[in-house]
Amino acid sequence: MILTAGLALTMLTAMAQDSYIVKTKNVKKVAVTTANTAVEGTDETPSAEEEPKDFVGKNFKYHSLCEWRDGMRFMVLPEKYDLLVNTFRDAGTGKEVPSGKLRYKIMVYKGHSTTSDNHDRINFVCQDDNKAYYYQIPNGTFDDYCYGKMGVPTLAYLDDVDKARELLLGQSLFTKQKTFFIDTQADGDGFEEVTVEKQTEVKVTAVGVGTRSYPVKIIVEDVKTGKEFYMNCVMSRTNNGMRDDELIMDNAKHVFANSFDLISGTEEVSGDIAQYVGKVVYSKIAMAMTTKGAGKEREVQVPRLTEFKIDAIYPITNSQYVTLALVETESRRQYTKDVTFEHISIIGDVDGQQEAYFGTLFGIGEGKLRNTTTATRALIRAGRVAVGMTEDEVLLSVGEPDSTASSSNGRYDWIYKRSNGKLLIVQFGKTGKVIGTKVSK
Repeated sequence: MILTAGLALTMLTAMAQDSYIVKTKNVKKVAVTTANTAVEGTDETPSAEEEPKDFVGKNFKYHSLCEWRDGMRFMVLPEKYDLLVNTFRDAGTGKEVPSGKLRYKIMVYKGHSTTSDNHDRINFVCQDDNKAYYYQIPNGTFDDYCYGKMGVPTLAYLDDVDKARELLLGQSLFTKQKTFFIDTQADGDGFEEVTVEKQTEVKVTAVGVGTRSYPVKIIVEDVKTGKEFYMNCVMSRTNNGMRDDELIMDNAKHVFANSFDLISGTEEVSGDIAQYVGKVVYSKIAMAMTTKGAGKEREVQVPRLTEFKIDAIYPITNSQYVTLALVETESRRQYTKDVTFEHISIIGDVDGQQEAYFGTLFGIGEGKLRNTTTATRALIRAGRVAVGMTEDEVLLSVGEPDSTASSSNGRYDWIYKRSNGKLLIVQFGKTGKVIGTKVSK
């Protein structure tokens, strides 16, 4: 009977651990070795810019080490460095315990204490083996140590995982990043990056533990393709060991609000911008856009006078830019383009252009397109001028002239300085259409 009870306890403990270890579909089963226990995301350091009081702010409270209470639960997730420098000691023997041996064990916080030789400890009971362990504070007192962001190495806060599972499982989200991850090993930490189109509608299929730095692993499924991918996310930041200024650059994607939206981003843009949704526009200049083909996103060059309908507009977190979701009216091909509705010049190379201002890139309506022949549109896309073009068509093809000249008979010229030092002279007749062109010095 005692043996049976012990086996039952062991099985329950294993089930508790396994419920936190979740994987995306189609992973390979491989053997786990303690020599290769790198956890996804460990080469990245999250950025802790202040979260707005949104879904995360309302539901996930940050607990500094000073505020920890008995019963708080954590999982041991050693990273590469932790396999060289042990975190915990056995409370019975005082000896260090290899971090790899404690991997995936659940530690329950049991307060802090001071030893007879004035060393402060942070105490735990392991839920899996019911043994007592402690983390010895390297220097100073507990009160000194707890005000920093260091916390206890290796520990991922499980209350964040439990709360996220309760609130998110089965929910529909929209992606806000292009880079996500899939698992490549069922029994290990193998993963690879995948590219996902922004504002893809997904459904949360599983929530588990990620890493100490990014404790909540959110697995989602593309509602159209059925493909799964995941992101390890920062929620409350309890014990994640990162400073607030480290959740920037590539690490910013691990902030939940930077990876997922609970609702479509169109509802979040201002009314002045949202009014453009549903409008027909055309490209005023050739520009790079992102499109999806053969299941992968790629950047393509879109010519002048391509006509689109704006299908949706999505905000970009902490930015003056928004993402336009565009559908080409002829081919029905879908594109995205990041633009700003604030008229400022961008110094440097942004998508191959010097400006990302909406008014520079796009014209509203179909007026110019209706009056332009297919042959003329081809010339405009090539940046050429031909006899019979109107002023509007010349502007679309080669832009504003550097200077103009007129004659007494009503004819006039537009003069363009070319990069080779020569001048392009576009000659207009009395009707306002091109009657000839010439190139001179």
